Amino acid sequence: MRRILMVLMLALSPITGSAQERGLEEAAEEARQAWFAHDAAGLVAESPRLLVQLPGADPSVALGPAQAAALIGDFFSSAQEVETAVRAAREVEPGRGYVELQRRYRVAGTQDVRVQSLLLGYRRGPSGWLLVELRVVG
Repeated sequence: MRRILMVLMLALSPITGSAQERGLEEAAEEARQAWFAHDAAGLVAESPRLLVQLPGADPSVALGPAQAAALIGDFFSSAQEVETAVRAAREVEPGRGYVELQRRYRVAGTQDVRVQSLLLGYRRGPSGWLLVELRVVG
């Protein structure tokens, strides 16, 4: 009996681990889609408070979703997305996740394609992964 329980525990443990990763990967894909569509409200909708750091600006204090969406929306306004891709999504410690997106975009009025990395910090909440930090670098 004990042997059967051990076999069951070993067989089920990869399922549990992959479910956690899959949840963060789904959050990463949702963030990618929201960024590409310039849906700032959708990007931060579930966030209770969010730290935002944009190029050329000091990091913000923790903002509520409406303030964060307005700040990110202003940042979007001068660009046209070409491609946004998930580069990484991993749980770095229990309940804390990290997502890296790569953004290719054009500044309005130009044809030059530029590249930036988006670093997203997540915390696991009762309803899933919550975005708590957004940094745009590069």
